[in-house]
Amino acid sequence: MPDKQTRIPKELLQRITAVTNKRARFVLDSIVRNGKVTTEEINRAGYDHPPRAAQDVKDLGFRLKRITAKHTNGRSIAAYAFDEGELDPNKAGRRALPKKQRDAIIHTAGNKCSLCGVAYNLQVDHRIPYEVAGEAITEEKEPFQVLCGSCNRKKSWACEHCENRLRLCSPDICRDCYWAEPTAYSHVAMQQQRRAELIWTKDEVTDFDRLWREALRHNRSVPDEVKALLKEVLGK
Repeated sequence: MPDKQTRIPKELLQRITAVTNKRARFVLDSIVRNGKVTTEEINRAGYDHPPRAAQDVKDLGFRLKRITAKHTNGRSIAAYAFDEGELDPNKAGRRALPKKQRDAIIHTAGNKCSLCGVAYNLQVDHRIPYEVAGEAITEEKEPFQVLCGSCNRKKSWACEHCENRLRLCSPDICRDCYWAEPTAYSHVAMQQQRRAELIWTKDEVTDFDRLWREALRHNRSVPDEVKALLKEVLGK
């Protein structure tokens, strides 16, 4: 084992040993071995969203800092290392849901994503990010929702750049957000927006193809074409 590990506090190593989240454990073990882990290394390990991997570690109560490193091609990229203090005493870490409970939540949600409606690659997500609610997340009436992997990544990106998570950390703001309550919201990551996730399936695909051709003819994107058609129907 490299000398770096001998300089890491015993308590920290014990906490790392207890981590069962594979993505978080890869990040932690890499930092123990090498003093840091780069986004390139996280991607090579099969985790295609390095910031989410780093957030998994932070949610478990480990303090990380973002630093600059070199990609194998020579360009500058981000990397993560332990920050001062290393452990956050206010976070015991997110606990993995038992499979039986996870399956029950997905079944109750109709076995589909609450945002786009697809019925595959379903994941159980905290409505309010753990980094905002902390341990109080267990007090929420309905703390979980079901998202597909794609929508979960979109939500993660939006939350990572939201002013509420970065500075305010108000659960109430999260409760009024599209990413937590897609059927009853007043903002999208604190932006005045409204969204509708549309997916065309089976026989509807031909309708989409017609819409796509019309959008091309008008030199518009498909979403803009949908908006234009709605304006015609609504008389605006």
